[in-house]
Amino acid sequence: MKVFAGLVLAGVVLAAGCSSTGDADGGAAVGGTSAQITVMTRNLYLGADVGVALELLPDVPAAAQAMWTQVAATDFTSRVDELAFDIVERSPMVLGLQEATVWECLDSAGQSVTVFDFSTQLLNDLRRQGVPYVIAEHDGKTALSPGYAIPALAGLTVVSDPVTLQPILGQDEAACGFRIADVLAVREDLADQVTAVGTTTFDATTVVGGLLEVQRGYAWADVALADGAVRFATTHLESLWTADAEPASAAQARQLISELTPVSTPVVVMGDFNIDPRDPRPLNAPNPAGQPEVSPTCPDRSCSAYWLMVDAGFVDAGPDATDPKNWTWGSDGSLAGPSLTRLDAALELGNPLGFTDRLDYVFVRGGLEVVSAEVVGGDWPDGPAVWDCDDPTQVENTRRAAERLGIAVPASGRCFATDHLGLAITAVRRGA
Repeated sequence: MKVFAGLVLAGVVLAAGCSSTGDADGGAAVGGTSAQITVMTRNLYLGADVGVALELLPDVPAAAQAMWTQVAATDFTSRVDELAFDIVERSPMVLGLQEATVWECLDSAGQSVTVFDFSTQLLNDLRRQGVPYVIAEHDGKTALSPGYAIPALAGLTVVSDPVTLQPILGQDEAACGFRIADVLAVREDLADQVTAVGTTTFDATTVVGGLLEVQRGYAWADVALADGAVRFATTHLESLWTADAEPASAAQARQLISELTPVSTPVVVMGDFNIDPRDPRPLNAPNPAGQPEVSPTCPDRSCSAYWLMVDAGFVDAGPDATDPKNWTWGSDGSLAGPSLTRLDAALELGNPLGFTDRLDYVFVRGGLEVVSAEVVGGDWPDGPAVWDCDDPTQVENTRRAAERLGIAVPASGRCFATDHLGLAITAVRRGA
């Protein structure tokens, strides 16, 4: 999700693609017999565009309801099969997941009940489809890095949704909240080859509404492969930024780099970095998504998480992040096609799907050579990773987007599996 902010909660704040394939730079086929290393990164999407909820503040109940209405419409249970499809098709060794969200609501006794558990539901679906994954675990540690959590608060974050809540709670209304995490999962046949696991919470945080501290971090695991160990990490850097201030994502990237620098094995870092190679954006440059802009405090690439990674020796595995066709973010918050507010700008910039920014990456270091890089999940409005969605707002957005793109209007709403496209990368050890 592009925008992260919050909703005030009684003294707390409620935070409330075009598919592309090709070799990355330096990704020509490599000689030797080194086993392939395959990974995929996916942002699972919290389920709602909190920017919409923010506009309703300080009316917290209304904001909470608006957010939940979108979460119900983007129903993770309805889209998990489509999320699993791209994974099953490629069966990568390692999955980096962001916004692995748990939504919980209070029952009539005030007990918290899970309504959606994104990572558990996805892993269960992958197992059902015959390609099982498990969250990397070793020595009692699990590769799940918790982000910020917004609790369900009775009397304040109450939402009405009989369709979703009655089967689970036996009631039409409930106070609901969520918590997000970054999760690193490995294919089950590799589970016993995980030799170390860890998580880190970044020191740099963002305060929303003067009260809520939004935390980010990363999860990692060392996996002993046939040619030697590799460290894999998944992260989600902050999207919020303030004019004439360095984005928190820059400090988070520096900490990530610092902590990975001593690692002697090859490293693969994947995730949602919430930055584009064009950032910080010149003040007169197209910026439809409101990405960080140049200022006296943030004048150049020295405050860009993307360029900090590259300048530290990490290689962007591709595909080419400067090519508009490879951008990975820009869907509507309802998931029903591209955002209508950014579609014209996206088309003018050169993305035929309506996406405006590249926010998702896989970076490699330590003697890894990229063989192939692919953007996945962007065949809209048709394709195996697109699902039929029937909320009136989704049906309407689908219709309007199709008309503006000059394509046949689908008979129903057609939704992406998540608001980010994913990346699938194959690499080998250089010179092996």
